[in-house]
Amino acid sequence: MARVMHFEILADAPNRATAFYEAVLGWSIDKPEGMERYWPLSTGSDEAPGINGGTMDRHFDQAVINTVQVESLTDVMAKVEANGGSLAHGPNEIPGIGTHAYFKDTEGNLFGAMQPAST
Repeated sequence: MARVMHFEILADAPNRATAFYEAVLGWSIDKPEGMERYWPLSTGSDEAPGINGGTMDRHFDQAVINTVQVESLTDVMAKVEANGGSLAHGPNEIPGIGTHAYFKDTEGNLFGAMQPAST
């Protein structure tokens, strides 16, 4: 069973959005070198329940996208197509993290799937 492992908030002004969530919810924002348009969000201690996320430019109409962890992105791609969904973007390799793609379900909702990198 695939579980939600990450979320993304799409924003017209990611800097403004990250400042909002930092001030309102106390989330910490990481702005790594080379990632000027995507900022990881830490929502709390890794020992506490919950997931972390990120903010990025609004390049899809949907405001929030959830990503699930999967064993095989290839298998998920085939299942999405066989069940009436479609590939929206990707797949893309994220060095040291895994391979990720965005899909549309039968209602046009976006979700992401991530196959972790082999360790």
